[in-house]
Amino acid sequence: MTETRKADKPWLIRTYAGHSTAAASNALYRNNLAKGQTGLSVAFDLPTQTGYDSDHVLARGEVGKVGVPVCHLGDMRALFDQIPLDQMNTSMTINATAPWLLSLYVAVAEEQGADISKLQGTVQNDLIKEYLSRGTYICPPKPSLKMIADVAEYCYSHIPKWNPMNVCSYHLQEAGATPEQELAFALATATAVLDELRPRVPEADFPAVVQRISFFVNAGIRFVTEMCKMRAFVDLWDEICETRYGVTDPKQRRFRYGVQVNSLGLTEQQPENNVYRILIEMLAVTLSKNARARAVQLPAWNEALGLPRPWDQQWSMRMQQILAYETDLLEFDDLFDGNPAVDRKVEALKEGARAELANLDSMGGAVASIEYMKSRLVESNADRLNRIERNDTTVVGVNRWTETEPSPLMTEDGGIMTVDPAVEKDQINQLAKWRDSRDAAAVAAALADLRAAARDGANIMPPSIAAAKAGVTTGEWAAEMRKAFGEYRGPTGVSPSVSNRTENLDELRQSVDAVSDRLGLAVEIPGRQTGAGRPFQWCRADRLSCP
Repeated sequence: MTETRKADKPWLIRTYAGHSTAAASNALYRNNLAKGQTGLSVAFDLPTQTGYDSDHVLARGEVGKVGVPVCHLGDMRALFDQIPLDQMNTSMTINATAPWLLSLYVAVAEEQGADISKLQGTVQNDLIKEYLSRGTYICPPKPSLKMIADVAEYCYSHIPKWNPMNVCSYHLQEAGATPEQELAFALATATAVLDELRPRVPEADFPAVVQRISFFVNAGIRFVTEMCKMRAFVDLWDEICETRYGVTDPKQRRFRYGVQVNSLGLTEQQPENNVYRILIEMLAVTLSKNARARAVQLPAWNEALGLPRPWDQQWSMRMQQILAYETDLLEFDDLFDGNPAVDRKVEALKEGARAELANLDSMGGAVASIEYMKSRLVESNADRLNRIERNDTTVVGVNRWTETEPSPLMTEDGGIMTVDPAVEKDQINQLAKWRDSRDAAAVAAALADLRAAARDGANIMPPSIAAAKAGVTTGEWAAEMRKAFGEYRGPTGVSPSVSNRTENLDELRQSVDAVSDRLGLAVEIPGRQTGAGRPFQWCRADRLSCP
């Protein structure tokens, strides 16, 4: 007699989306939901991520380019127009301004009549990885950690189904992390936040706080290793929750994660090959039931070129739907339990991660060891690039099999969507109208309350929500944080680090010296401190673009 079992529910199916304006992004969201998407994943533009209004001088040329601009409650209201937030699971990829964007979200939900205690979703709210990889930070690490804890404490009390932090190892891999480093650095970040939160919460309730910490991970092309990495994540998180925090309920120790598969490995050359890469990488986070993602969002085949068009996003969504609904994957127990090769690899990854975690603990934890972790990522990324350049690592279409036929997917629009430059002007005009229409006295009072909370060390979420309702803008909120906590300026180089290799640079130095002699100038190059950091380029939140 054939044994039958009820099929598992599919993971949340998302696409990472947002561009141009709140209204345009809202239309995209509702269109994707109608096509079968089951959750939202919001991309914010870079001024919003770094706490500048659209009319700020530093926002010029970036408004609406890699995400949606949200300057105030009106923008957030337009972004979720006709989308009932009490029925939606929303992920917001936002970090430095996470308390503010969550406050705007709560304010809109209350306007819709939602019971905010029933809201479900996630704010990324992981600043440590910003110092290590992306660079969209505002304040220094310690006050940033305090604000992360403010969000978590508020959610614990008011939005218990909300994930107040998404520990983001995704960008660590994009910055070059090995699987062991990705495991260790992400878990160290999670423990830093929980250690900060522990004194704020009654001991009996702390396991419920631990349960709400979620993760956002990356899955690269070496999909067997990546699948083993996810199984290692599950085991190590269970171990940390039980031994470090005394969580006895296995459900509260569950490793809950969402994923976007690797964007670093997407190629501009022969971009149609990226479809296969994305599919293979998705298997790493779906095949193993006991380490399966709770939410999956996939890049589009052409994201190495620019913003994907709606059809491109639909194609990636259909990939998820075919795996979830057409195959029999969800009808089986874990396919890899008891596999000796998998067990060996998982144990090796855990051993390496534990050693790195012990090293970080000896330095005082994640915040104290930011410069060390950064140096390790620089070193690992240099190794990755060197392997590609030496052809030790094959990248199809890049360093092997580079001959290609013209792609019929590259149409007259260049194969990507571009944002009309007029969008920025319109956004600025709408922002000016918003400022003119609000109650100036109410805004001043709200900002004063926010300033006092920051000065006195109070939780900034309640005054932030009040400020959102009063009409305060993103730039005004962030300005108060800058005044209270200062701004973080990352090092322009990593010269003290062990990763600053100088071998094999003699020829390069000789060439630069020859150019210097011809120009009559002394040209400084990072040869004497390799890995010296030029500034990070602006980048979409799912893709690191740094020199």
